[in-house]
Amino acid sequence: MSSASSQPSASTRLLTATPPEALFIASAAAQYAGAVIAVNLFDDLSPATIAWIRVLSAGVILGVFSVRQRHTSWTRRDVAWASAFGIATALMNMFFYLALDYLPLGKGVTIEFIGPIAVAAIMTRSLRNTYALVLATIGVVVLGGAELGNEPLGLLFILLASAMWAGYIVIGSRVALGDRGVAGLAIGLIVGGMVITPFASTDASTAFSTPSLLFSCVLIGLLSNVIGYGIDQTTLRRIPIRRFSVMLALLPVTAAVFGFIFLQQTPTALDLTGMAFVLIGVSVQERDVVARHQSEVQTA
Repeated sequence: MSSASSQPSASTRLLTATPPEALFIASAAAQYAGAVIAVNLFDDLSPATIAWIRVLSAGVILGVFSVRQRHTSWTRRDVAWASAFGIATALMNMFFYLALDYLPLGKGVTIEFIGPIAVAAIMTRSLRNTYALVLATIGVVVLGGAELGNEPLGLLFILLASAMWAGYIVIGSRVALGDRGVAGLAIGLIVGGMVITPFASTDASTAFSTPSLLFSCVLIGLLSNVIGYGIDQTTLRRIPIRRFSVMLALLPVTAAVFGFIFLQQTPTALDLTGMAFVLIGVSVQERDVVARHQSEVQTA
């Protein structure tokens, strides 16, 4: 391999030089821009069909992009991990959209965050981080709202999405550490898309016979999966799962902001209180990370 071909691309260098927090914000913005588009399509297509096209189109786009990248040969274990990751991701996307047919965007993401909180709790190694998780959990509970009792089906779907989100983090970290760029994500999404195909059979023909609907679904895949999850894979290669899981506490706030601006879903005073708890929890956790980093530098 020539020295020129071994040099990282400009986009790779940019992602490597960008702070994980900035990457995370960019990922969240892309994902919820896609969610806003998806919610506006629910009158024309079923949530499962939108999720199906989103996942498959993203897998194809990433697959085309990864063809130009050089990787070591794949083992059966590598393919199995990538497939498990893709199945968890596809199911997470589908259950999330099914839930959004009943719940506001911000509150749906908030309840779904139970999964990442569980992952972060398992990875907790300090008293300060425990405090951070407690504060974030309080914020999630407050943001959840008592009205979810009136939407049991929506609650069921969002809890299923939450379980898949926990799998997305844990398995996604394993795939990211394989360091094959987006190839693992591409393979996983294609496999995951095939798994959820039966759920999209009701109105898939409508999507493919209406160019505007098909374009919108592909755009969702580009924003939420290609850009959003592609950035996540880069971030997961740079920081521990525990830190990534707690950083995810910003997502309910981001989703609520997008819901307010683009879907006219106005948060209540109780919602804003919950957001404050989440942000304080993230702040406490970040201080712990900085303190540990400074301690490691001094020790070195």
